[in-house]
Amino acid sequence: MAVGVFDSGLGGLTVLKGIRERMPNLPLVYLGDNAHTPYGVRDADDIYALTCAGVERLWDEGCDLVILACNTASAAALRRMQEKWLPSDKRVLGVFVPMIEALTERQWGDNSPPREVAVKHVALFATPATVASRAFQRELAFRAVGVDVEAQPCGGVVDAIEQGDEILAEALVASHVEALLRRMPHPEAAVLGCTHYPLVEGAFRQALGPKVAVYSQAGLVAASLADYLERRPEFMGTGTESRFLTTGDPVRVSGKATQFLRSAIRFEAA
Repeated sequence: MAVGVFDSGLGGLTVLKGIRERMPNLPLVYLGDNAHTPYGVRDADDIYALTCAGVERLWDEGCDLVILACNTASAAALRRMQEKWLPSDKRVLGVFVPMIEALTERQWGDNSPPREVAVKHVALFATPATVASRAFQRELAFRAVGVDVEAQPCGGVVDAIEQGDEILAEALVASHVEALLRRMPHPEAAVLGCTHYPLVEGAFRQALGPKVAVYSQAGLVAASLADYLERRPEFMGTGTESRFLTTGDPVRVSGKATQFLRSAIRFEAA
């Protein structure tokens, strides 16, 4: 047994890295659906079908607990999966809630009624599909009132990252931040609502300026997972090694992953 980490491509490796730093002995199986990336331009039914297929593949690897390390999948598929598809002995967790709980300064699992919070103006940068789902705003409304969210669909950024074009990715980030700031000139916080975006987090911070607090997901999701496993240790797994699977070309994906994370990673064919 191991904990599964699923993403549309390379972005979920940022979450996996955060989990490893927090829990270095936790066995993990990562699956990147590189053959179908990016998810952010697909419709909800397509995202749902691809996400279910990926989760089932991780179940085959003994992962009864799977983290959707993909905001688009979390936004477009997770609720539907949990309500209509998920067996009672399996768990699938998303990446939105830990970030919103941090943004609203709530403890993990705090289900008290929504309340006023300090941050009133939030910039959300995400894929077009995540923005269209309004899942972030819906989850935020469960926990906070009076927060103005301005969402920017960041078309092209994931593609550039997956293609290994850092210069294009950073140029696109600057353009998307400029577009959002025209609509919300003074955000107090910015949410990087895609697990690919930490790979270009420096570009976001430079474009936003030092006064904007930037919330990125890797450490927050890792802390939330550690808390969950403390309460549900039966999902922790008994394996000793982590594996990396891809629906794409393992050699190419291994090269891109190593380039972005600056450490050697070897993918196998899923």
